[in-house]
Amino acid sequence: MKNGGQARKESVFFPYSKMKHAIAECLKKEGYINDISKKVKENQSVLEVGLIYADKKPKIAEVERISKQSRRVYFGVKDIHSVRNGSGLLVLSTPKGILSGAVAKREQVGGEALFRVW
Repeated sequence: MKNGGQARKESVFFPYSKMKHAIAECLKKEGYINDISKKVKENQSVLEVGLIYADKKPKIAEVERISKQSRRVYFGVKDIHSVRNGSGLLVLSTPKGILSGAVAKREQVGGEALFRVW
């Protein structure tokens, strides 16, 4: 999504998975992407994500991966803090599904920290 925004694309395509769809739903709720749709391209399911621009700059300027395959990072409720003084978003995989940091804190649930967006 970051690369698509830098290239001024209106939408980007990803191979479909339930996890990617849940992450896209979370980003849509927080206002980082425009729309999400599942399509079939060349007999493969893909996820189309519409990007948002503010003042000709992409809304998603930077993405920082936290948890990786080699090192999983888990945050408890007390470890969840704002990203970039509230101008960013933390995305967590929790027992209640994929949630933003603010929603996870409100629901009093921790989980695996996936990435930060700002």
